[in-house]
Amino acid sequence: MPSLTVENYLKAILQIAMKTSDDWVSPGRLVAALDVAPGTVTSMLKTLSESELIEYRPYDGGRLTKSGRTLAMRMLRRHRLIEQFLVQTLGLAWDRVHEEAENMEHAVSDYLIDRIDDFLGHPEYDPHGDPIPSAEGQLRGDTGTAIPLLQCAIGSRVRIVRVTNQSADFLRYLTESGIDIGSEGTIIENNPDAGIIAARFADRELPLSHAVAATLLVTPLGTEDVQ
Repeated sequence: MPSLTVENYLKAILQIAMKTSDDWVSPGRLVAALDVAPGTVTSMLKTLSESELIEYRPYDGGRLTKSGRTLAMRMLRRHRLIEQFLVQTLGLAWDRVHEEAENMEHAVSDYLIDRIDDFLGHPEYDPHGDPIPSAEGQLRGDTGTAIPLLQCAIGSRVRIVRVTNQSADFLRYLTESGIDIGSEGTIIENNPDAGIIAARFADRELPLSHAVAATLLVTPLGTEDVQ
């Protein structure tokens, strides 16, 4: 059985590759994602390569092999289904479930994950809007039509469908602002010079930096006049 560390590295490589649309994941990106020393990353990439879970090149980093991707997708499936279970069944807040899922995903069996999947009705997305892989390793949810809030013009009506910044503090800020997956609002300001974008959700205005707005994915719903 692969170790917890191996599973974490493979999942991190998969998630970075999916985010960047580049199969090769550099050591530097893994250092940032896993908060470990560069030497530790290099050593683990060599170990994963020897186990034929990735292809390794010193400067390019690692690229998942077929077996490595299968294992990484299995871990991603576990993580996102556990998150959805904790929110949907136990009522945990979405800012609490990531750490819990990180701890639980290595301990549960594929059998239990499949039963959780059945119990939840085969959800397409986790609480943050991330697509959940099927047992066959295919992403069920489709986020291809979603765009970053950053790209929306003034007057655009939008629905939030995914949050890629999943730090607990940021998720709590969204909750306190009355924002969740499915929330609908209107862009009332987008100032590139100031690096600020603001949207009105219900009766509340949500001001965000452009960097943060890039982590909120939305689907456009049309336009309206903004006073």
